[in-house]
Amino acid sequence: MNSPRANSGSWGINDDYSKLTDVLLGNPEYYRWVEAGPLIGRTLANAHKTGVRFDLQLAMKQHAEMVAIYEENDVSCFFLQPDKVLHRNFFARDSSAMTPWGPLICHMQLKCRRADYATVIQFYQEHEIPIWKFATAGHFEGGDFNIISPGRVLIGYSGERSEKEGSEQVAEFVRGEGWEAVVAPISREFVHMDGLIVPLAEKLAVACVDAMEPWLVDVVRGWGIEIVDVDYREARNLGVNLVALGDGKVLSMAGADELNSKLRSLGFEVYDPDMSMFTLGGGGVHCLSQALRREAGRQ
Repeated sequence: MNSPRANSGSWGINDDYSKLTDVLLGNPEYYRWVEAGPLIGRTLANAHKTGVRFDLQLAMKQHAEMVAIYEENDVSCFFLQPDKVLHRNFFARDSSAMTPWGPLICHMQLKCRRADYATVIQFYQEHEIPIWKFATAGHFEGGDFNIISPGRVLIGYSGERSEKEGSEQVAEFVRGEGWEAVVAPISREFVHMDGLIVPLAEKLAVACVDAMEPWLVDVVRGWGIEIVDVDYREARNLGVNLVALGDGKVLSMAGADELNSKLRSLGFEVYDPDMSMFTLGGGGVHCLSQALRREAGRQ
């Protein structure tokens, strides 16, 4: 896959729900299922009963369908270079996090992903996108950087992926720019904050309330955010892990049937491709995608 060249103009996102114009993805040609956290661990541990097995050609087909949905919605797709050693770098959400001030380069904890910084730094350098900050105090991953609304960020940590020290450092980076940042522990079974809550539109988010600490739900609602609640059963299978495309459109996934029905009843146009090779392998469409630019732009 060939990435388009970067367009002139500022890079960054002021929110994660305005019309998406540019997205960073990867190429799963070296993808395989390995022990890489609780989600894929559950898949592998139960495979002898469920009969599920990895199929690279199916994974490539599913990823291509996701790319086609982006392109259908006039989103320019950029791609990290595939690397046989960095065989999970196509989960582009985690090695960096886009902010209003440019990309944050993350410090990943999983041994098989620790060097993912190499391909993501290469991408930003080649496209002349200035890097904002580097996470250095502890492990920190992009799925735990969650812009809920302009000026307000939720930053998570489970200890197994992002660590408290890394999350606190990133929060201080954000506060230094004049934004509010709230740091919260999350359950390891959800891996990152974007497994618990993702913005959907202005003042609207999808979230699994039952899996969030009550004080954190209070914070979100205190920001004036209405929550579309996601059933725990769907959330533990990455139902929350969707992407707001803007203009009343949402990239969700097959399997989140109750949530997708709720979204359609609210008037959203919902895309729900089968992404099972990725959800069973540890990540959904939000994990696969790093927004580079939305129409709201930077501050």
